[in-house]
Amino acid sequence: MAKEMISLEAAQAIVLDHVTPTPSVRIPSWRASGRPLAEDVVTDIDLAPYANSAMDGYAVRAADLAGAGEDSPVILDVIGHEAAGEVFEGVVGAGQTIRIMTGAPMPDGADAVVKYEIVEVLAGDGNEGSRVAFRQAVPAGNDVRRAGLEARAGDVVMRAGEVPSAAGVGLLASAGAAQVGVHARPVVGIISIGSEIVEPSCVPHRGQIRDANASVLLAAAREAGAEPRHFGIVPDDPAAIREVVLRAAAECDMVITSGGASSGDYDYVTALVAQEGEVLFDHISLRPGKAITFGMVHDVPFLGLSGNPAAAAVGFEMLARPAIRRMLGFAAGSRPVQMARIGHDVPKKQDRRYYNRARVVRDDATGELAVTEAKSQDSSLLGTLQHANCLVMVPEGKQGYTAGDLVPCVRIDIDEGTVL
Repeated sequence: MAKEMISLEAAQAIVLDHVTPTPSVRIPSWRASGRPLAEDVVTDIDLAPYANSAMDGYAVRAADLAGAGEDSPVILDVIGHEAAGEVFEGVVGAGQTIRIMTGAPMPDGADAVVKYEIVEVLAGDGNEGSRVAFRQAVPAGNDVRRAGLEARAGDVVMRAGEVPSAAGVGLLASAGAAQVGVHARPVVGIISIGSEIVEPSCVPHRGQIRDANASVLLAAAREAGAEPRHFGIVPDDPAAIREVVLRAAAECDMVITSGGASSGDYDYVTALVAQEGEVLFDHISLRPGKAITFGMVHDVPFLGLSGNPAAAAVGFEMLARPAIRRMLGFAAGSRPVQMARIGHDVPKKQDRRYYNRARVVRDDATGELAVTEAKSQDSSLLGTLQHANCLVMVPEGKQGYTAGDLVPCVRIDIDEGTVL
């Protein structure tokens, strides 16, 4: 059984080494926005499939307008009209043009488009049967989107691991991918341990406390992209804890408990993991949340977090969230870090690494990022996390920060991989 205290980086590496992407499932491509693809997507046609107009205007032969000028307009006969979804069956010959709308296919014979705003209608309404004047030359290809401008048939338009945006799922649809493969949302079982805990709907008696942790962890798992499943509150009874943990391990891709993971008389989690699987670590150089147990229970990753709400939330952020993102196929596992100037001293008493709840803003006067920590870092307080958008990292050792120092801030409000 693990006993030594390890660094957060070592703990994160152990966790990530013991999770793998979930199996691929197929979903409508529009639902894949924000989820990494599990497979390459190849287009079955050229994108665009045909040369088309980038403007509302007139399709012309560029050679016909070679001598056009303000004092020497070129006059052409309008022999047709083409809108998107329509096809002009004829051929544009010398001295001819057709009225064309944005997205309509270029007619045979024409090789350029002139936007309608700079074309003068001499006779008619500008459509078929009209005569129009052009007062400037244009090159071949002017305002024409060529066939295959974005991709050719057989090209990979999006690779496995890439995360499509709303625009990206439009690209997938254009490529014929009505459905795509993504990694299934991992099922994460959430269990609260403690005889003192009651449901949020209950009014606690003296010595009892409402279960806030389950709500925190269920919401955090959902925000990370998982499918959270609540297995309820379990009293401080080894047999009851074992039954629920094993049931969750049989039904889930990952199991997370809160409570029962420190060194008190009624903390059974680490012993259970050692009995049913393997303990890979049980103490981290981390504040809040030193007593965190991670191991494998019947080949399922198990994470035992502190019973203190803020400590459980920070432990989830640092260990469970990267694991869930890895299961979903995300490449980046850590939130972005910004440097900001701290406006007050940050004392430090313990050698552990601190992650202090704080809020970073841009100073209107200097334009610099400024960060202010919550007045209390008590691990039982959730309001400080509600109002935080970052965690100020204070490295191991007993040296804190002095007002005016630039300090690293983990942006818990910004997704992994974001460039700041």
